[in-house]
Amino acid sequence: MALPADDYDSPWKSAVEHAFPEFIAFYFPDAGRRIDWSRGHDFLDQELRQVVRDAELGRRHVDKLVRVHDQDGREDWVYIHIEIQGRRDSGFEKRMFVYNYRIFDRYDRPVASLAVLADDDPRWRPARYGFELFGCRHALDFPVAKLTDFDSRADALLADPNPFALVTAAHLHTARTRHDPQNRFEAKRRLVRLLYERDWNKQRILEFFGVLDWMMRLPKELETKLWHDIETIEGERKVKYVTSVERLALERGKREGLEEGREEGREEGREKGRAEGGSALLGRLLARRFGPLPKPVTERLARATTDQLEVWAERVLDARTLEDVFVEN
Repeated sequence: MALPADDYDSPWKSAVEHAFPEFIAFYFPDAGRRIDWSRGHDFLDQELRQVVRDAELGRRHVDKLVRVHDQDGREDWVYIHIEIQGRRDSGFEKRMFVYNYRIFDRYDRPVASLAVLADDDPRWRPARYGFELFGCRHALDFPVAKLTDFDSRADALLADPNPFALVTAAHLHTARTRHDPQNRFEAKRRLVRLLYERDWNKQRILEFFGVLDWMMRLPKELETKLWHDIETIEGERKVKYVTSVERLALERGKREGLEEGREEGREEGREKGRAEGGSALLGRLLARRFGPLPKPVTERLARATTDQLEVWAERVLDARTLEDVFVEN
C-alpha cells in the first residue's frame, strides 16, 4: 500500500495565509510582539514576484511578502519577508540576502527576513550571509525556526492552542511516516480529532483540516476509512461540518457523471456526463460555501470542461471568496 507523493508547498502557503498572526506568534514570538496587529496586514505575493523575477536563486519552498505596522510607529509600513525552505540548499543564505535588499530597494522601508527550515537535517542552520571587501562590510543575519527542534516536544505541540503547533506536528509526522501508511493514518486521525476539540469556529476547523489533509496524504483505502471516522467524530460532537461530506460528494459526482456518459456509449457522451454531473455538484458546493451564485458563475460552470471543474473543485475548501475559486494562474 503505497503513499501518494507528499505535498508540502501548498498546505504551508495556505496555512500562512489563513493565520499569519498565529504563524508569527508561534515561530517568531519576538517579532510578533513588535507588530501592531490592530492595524491589519497585507500579503504582497504579486509584488514579491516582480521584485525577484530575475533573481531565481534555487528552488523555493514557500515565500511570502507581508506588509505590517511596527508597534513603535516610526514607520508607516514595514515589510516581513518569509521563506519556508523544505530541503537543504547551499544557496539559501544568499537568496535571503538578495531578496532582502531587493525588497528594501523597491520600497525604501525596513525589511525583516524570517526563515522556517522544514528540512530533515537538524545540523543545517543557515542564518547569515554577507561579505567584506576593502573595509566595506555588508551582511544579513536572519532569525530561523527549525522544525526538527520540535521533535522532542510532541506532547507540547498537541496541547498548544496555536494552530501552527498542529501544522508543525503534521509536518513532522508526514516526514516520519514517509514509508509507513498505517502510522500516518493513526497520526492524522489523532490530529483531526484534536481539531474538533479546539474551541474554534467552523471555518477555522475547515481551513486547518484542509491543511492537514493536503499535507498528510494517504492511500485511497485509508483515506476512505478516515472519512468514516470523521463522520463518527462529528456525530459524537453533534456538529455537521462539511469537509468530509464534500470530498466524498465530489468523488461520487465524478463517478455518477462517468456512469451517465457510459450509458450514452460514446466518448462525447462520457465527457458530457462527467461535465454535467460535476458542474451541478460544484454549483451546490459553491452555494453552500458562499451563498447564492450569480448568473455569470452558473453560466461559467455550465460551459466548463471536466478539467476546469476539477481545478475549481480542488480550490473550494481553501478559497476565501468565490472569486478565489476561479482566479486565473
